[in-house]
Amino acid sequence: MRLDYSHEVRHHESRLVRGLYLGAGFAFVGIGVLGIFLPVLPATPFLLLAAACFARGSARFYNWLLNNRSFGPTILEWRRHRSIPWRTKMIAIVLMSGTLAVSIVFYVEEVYLQWALGALGLLLAAWLYSVPSRDRPRRARG
Repeated sequence: MRLDYSHEVRHHESRLVRGLYLGAGFAFVGIGVLGIFLPVLPATPFLLLAAACFARGSARFYNWLLNNRSFGPTILEWRRHRSIPWRTKMIAIVLMSGTLAVSIVFYVEEVYLQWALGALGLLLAAWLYSVPSRDRPRRARG
């Protein structure tokens, strides 16, 4: 079932600016899709930017993005509650850590670059972990 989110769209008055928003939205979707496969490039922030651009440029593509089975739930969670689903966050941190570890061990020879990649990975993981999750499992008291 496709929902209509057109009431959230505030088209810009200028046709040129709407076109720029539309182009930026597609660019951010592309970068977000790349972020699914590249270790240091997080997908979610770029998809959120794409949604923001489409919300100013095109109700059609805004609806398309929010109704997307893969991207829509995370974007809606952010727009409604400013949170990221716990499972999405944990998968992102684990995949990023794994691909960075492989890159550091097998592909990067310079020690200073290995440290820089490790530090960048830690910073990204810490930031992502700090974003709220409404569905975070409760710790068992014992």
